Amino acid sequence: MIRIWIADDQTLLREGLQTLLNLEPDMEVIGVSDNGQDAWEAVKIHRPDLVLMDIKMPVLDGIEAMRRIKKDAPSTLVLMLTTFAEEKLIVSAIASGADGFLLKDMPGDRLAMTVRDAVEGHIMLPASVAAKLAVSLTKMNHFLPDIFDERRLNELGLTFTERERKIILRLIEGYSNKQIAGSMFMSEGTVRNYISVIYDKIGTNDRQEAIMRLKELLLQDAP
Repeated sequence: MIRIWIADDQTLLREGLQTLLNLEPDMEVIGVSDNGQDAWEAVKIHRPDLVLMDIKMPVLDGIEAMRRIKKDAPSTLVLMLTTFAEEKLIVSAIASGADGFLLKDMPGDRLAMTVRDAVEGHIMLPASVAAKLAVSLTKMNHFLPDIFDERRLNELGLTFTERERKIILRLIEGYSNKQIAGSMFMSEGTVRNYISVIYDKIGTNDRQEAIMRLKELLLQDAP
């Protein structure tokens, strides 16, 4: 049974989602909230498998509530509910650990399927959201400075491909494998393979040790 919590300040939408999901034989909505603060506190107590989280809510917005949930209940999946596709919110949510997005106008017959896919480990991004994210990441990568210390890389005989460098920067920023996968439109398995190659190049299999060594390869005065 997939245990679900719904957080949305719109009563009709909240109750509509609850009704639709409770019709599914393998799903149960165990509670609802109308603000992010209440959702965060409820998840710490009830530990649902998945939260449907509105982005814009009173008291505590959905992205901040999701951050706190991911810290206190990391095994709980969080899908962000939205009626729009704003680049800053999308990137912020994905970078903060969101497991995907659901558009509020999604057909009802696709809702349960999307929830099941998320529980099976897929990052859920509707086409319009994925397009916005792609545009934003393209801009970010275009202006991303090469902050690696090339002299030190040469001294150590190290070479990294462009994709490996992007993954390294995300590792240093504290991204999880799932977050790296989502931000780069890759599967988690592919990310793990790249990280293994990076580990082999720098001679360690420990993530924290790897991050420490990788930081040494960045220019000290880099922004």
